[in-house]
Amino acid sequence: MQPVSQSQAETRKQILGSSSSGKLFRLYSEEFATRAMRPLKAAEMQEASLTSMVLFMKRVDIAGLGHCDLMNRPAPESLMQALEDLDYLAALDNDGNLSEFGIIMSEFPLDPQLSKSILASCEFDCVDEMLTIAAMVTAPSCFLRLPRGAEAAALTRWKTFLHPEGDHFTLINIYKAYQDATLNSTSEHCVEKWCQDHFLNCSALRMADVIRAELVEIIKRIELPYAEPAFGSKENTLNIKKALLSGYFMQIARDVDGSGNYLMLTHKQVAQLHPLSSYSITKTTPEWVLFHKFSISENNYVRITSETSPELFMQLAPQYYFSNLPPSESKDILQQAVDHLSPIPTMKKEQKMCEKCPETTEQRCTLQ
Repeated sequence: MQPVSQSQAETRKQILGSSSSGKLFRLYSEEFATRAMRPLKAAEMQEASLTSMVLFMKRVDIAGLGHCDLMNRPAPESLMQALEDLDYLAALDNDGNLSEFGIIMSEFPLDPQLSKSILASCEFDCVDEMLTIAAMVTAPSCFLRLPRGAEAAALTRWKTFLHPEGDHFTLINIYKAYQDATLNSTSEHCVEKWCQDHFLNCSALRMADVIRAELVEIIKRIELPYAEPAFGSKENTLNIKKALLSGYFMQIARDVDGSGNYLMLTHKQVAQLHPLSSYSITKTTPEWVLFHKFSISENNYVRITSETSPELFMQLAPQYYFSNLPPSESKDILQQAVDHLSPIPTMKKEQKMCEKCPETTEQRCTLQ
């Protein structure tokens, strides 16, 4: 959250002043108006993540990103962070150019982390479900802003969509319910009425439908494998989590005190679950969560979260990413998960076999 700039405040005044009759009051404290309000809003490139832009520039063969004549030059640290994130996502080769994986990722008009999750879903046979998640998190929020007094009724409706595994799965439930309502309705008015009754944003769900159709076309065009939907099974749930972790391993948080204060592994920021999270509605606090967004305002929130585990994280996160994490209690817990997963007894047994019969087992042990 950023303080409004003077130019933005003036634009808002002009828009409201020309569309409504009556008096318009703009109330700012003198200190805010003279100190906090900047004349102009900072360029998006200087504040947002540059990962998507750097991936695009790499795709169109623009080299030497630090020497590009940009109108508003971002901080060198931001460019380096973007390159580092792409490296973690396996989008770059050893020379800093796009890898084959990175070229395929750039085909999707999405955040690189989301593109990586979609590609991973091809391996884990959950492409259909991952495309739905990608469409729902890319479109605007599907939840309506509630009028005063409607909170209880809205929560009752929303609880019918909740999934115990987290918000990503709840979004799939909402999209499937919207699809069923569309198929069973005789007109657009009926669909809008269904959305209104369930306190859902109909235009956002329509946009998600359009985005998903476009992603399906991209999958077909580049001939990626597309498994049949299997949403609801235990194996499918695990596969969706694996696909999400493959892209979002950099966005993991742990409840450090059991009361919903989540400490992020990388930023060392503490945040709470968003009030619209399925966990907030059901009043549950999983220890480890994967989150889609992190917002800083009066209250720090992690948005669109799903439960995960240290063991699953260590299986899918790159080892060199884990090594670069700052020291913390969370990292120690993850290291314990690594030690638990390491097949030390098996390796010792294989070494003994090699000593007895090197001609038959030494090469196999080396490969293992």
